[in-house]
Amino acid sequence: MLRTHTCGELRRSHIGQTVTLTGWVQQNRDRGGVLWIDLRDRYGITQLVFYRSETESALLEQARSLGREFVIQASGVVVARGSQNRKNPTGEIELKVDAVTVLNASKIPPFTIEDNTDGGVELRMRYRYLDLRRPQARERLLLRDQLARQTRAYFHSQNFTEVETPVLIKPTPEGARDFVVPSRINPGEFYSLPQSPQLFKQLLMIAGFDRYFQIVKCFRDEDLRADRQPEFTQLDCEMAFVTQDDILSTFEGLIRKLFATVKGVELPEIPCMTYADAMRLYGTDKPDTRYGMQFVELNEEVKGRGFGLFDEAEWVAGFCAPGGYADYTRSQLDKLAAFLKRHKLGADGLVWAHYTVDGLPKSSVDKFYAEDSVKTWLEKCGANPGDLLLILAGPADKTRKALGELRLLIGEQLGFRDKNTFSALWVVDFPLLEWSEETGRYLAMHHPFTLPKHEDIAMLDTDPGKVRANAYDLVINGTEIGGGSLRIHDRQTQELIFKRLGLTEEEIQQQFGFLLEAFEYGAPPHGGIALGFDRLCSLFAGSDSIRDVIAFPKNNSGRDTMTDSPSTISDERLAELAISLLPKR
Repeated sequence: MLRTHTCGELRRSHIGQTVTLTGWVQQNRDRGGVLWIDLRDRYGITQLVFYRSETESALLEQARSLGREFVIQASGVVVARGSQNRKNPTGEIELKVDAVTVLNASKIPPFTIEDNTDGGVELRMRYRYLDLRRPQARERLLLRDQLARQTRAYFHSQNFTEVETPVLIKPTPEGARDFVVPSRINPGEFYSLPQSPQLFKQLLMIAGFDRYFQIVKCFRDEDLRADRQPEFTQLDCEMAFVTQDDILSTFEGLIRKLFATVKGVELPEIPCMTYADAMRLYGTDKPDTRYGMQFVELNEEVKGRGFGLFDEAEWVAGFCAPGGYADYTRSQLDKLAAFLKRHKLGADGLVWAHYTVDGLPKSSVDKFYAEDSVKTWLEKCGANPGDLLLILAGPADKTRKALGELRLLIGEQLGFRDKNTFSALWVVDFPLLEWSEETGRYLAMHHPFTLPKHEDIAMLDTDPGKVRANAYDLVINGTEIGGGSLRIHDRQTQELIFKRLGLTEEEIQQQFGFLLEAFEYGAPPHGGIALGFDRLCSLFAGSDSIRDVIAFPKNNSGRDTMTDSPSTISDERLAELAISLLPKR
């Protein structure tokens, strides 16, 4: 090794020892009589010191010439530091240097390699290898590594087997576009990159591997945002001979272990909530339960009083913001209404109510409603003096969504969405199917391999939208971390679902013939779950974007600006792959 210790290792116990360090020059501070250099590696920073009166002139000049990000080797004696830095683990000592070797020089970096850098996102992504030298960026990847280690340790302790599944596969309908890969030796034919290992993990259950897991790369050719990347990592699992409760219990054990070992947080038992209740109370299937502010329907209390907004609305509901009245002026309330309009959330108006200092009920629609009526609203919603009741009206589905977005905004503004507070929830009993206005037919809400509730199967013919699935999502702090389901494991039920989704016999056989045949060779009852590993890492890191916890992410256009990909390929290569491009318009 070129070093005896790392730059984060030395302490008072090392004083007097001769050591050798290697790393990058963080900064060089020349005070005339003394020269200090901060030397950095991924383990920390150690201060190097050169005293003018005690250092050979050649060595001193060499030290002065070292620029930022030079890679050096420094040898010397560990001494006590005169002015100690309590914020740095190595802040009690410094290295009195007697020899320096430049291992590689560096150009001036395009941004400062510090947490409070002067580099914008695009610039840092272009030089991601430099960005990863920053302590904050480095710590996020180390956190990711720790989560992966603890995850593997947990699953191995639970007798799971880690199995790698194929990356070049047959296209499957899983709700997003596939990335396709041309086959040179099979001209005109293509592989797809997996959106998930769904079919292969089910086949592993049929093969007898009753507990499988994998930390696996998946790919989706879809529009991007902060929590999406064209390639992402999934914690993928499947279990045979289990009930839904068995699966939830196993993965609750994982999540609670990760919080305890990595974050030092004792997460309480994770409660369950039905999809129907989540939509009714929060307007979303991924509610943030760090705070209350549940919806209360007010149709009976407000209709028939001559106020058109309420009388003509399909659904009227509100929630109480605890202590919120003191935080919102009339102009700020107008801004909330403008927020709803700006985001085209579909609600027809914002009404507010509260108790005055004298305990009297007051609202923004007092000319339509007497005090007793407003008091009834406040009482039904559980309002206390100082609380602010916010009410929306309009079409039921759109108004629920709008009220849900308003609840998140208010929660953020009132400080209820603390990143250091965690609340987890299982959302269960999702609908099996959802209506698509775009295609004019029902589509699978999760995927077509989800097992319907046995008692609801008869409604596939009469009321398919009401059929519930044995499906579940894990939600933490209002973010869907992952989801799964019990799977169909017999040919007849699987063919029935495929047909209800509009697939022809030919399409079923072409796309899923191998799976249906496998079901005829003793497929066990099974189910599983997939957690978004990038999302989980970003939650633990307190980051708003999964890009922060991915070593080399793509930007919002799906481009890698560091390697400049995707890129064109030569005509010769296209010909070899039997691909001809359409002429540009």
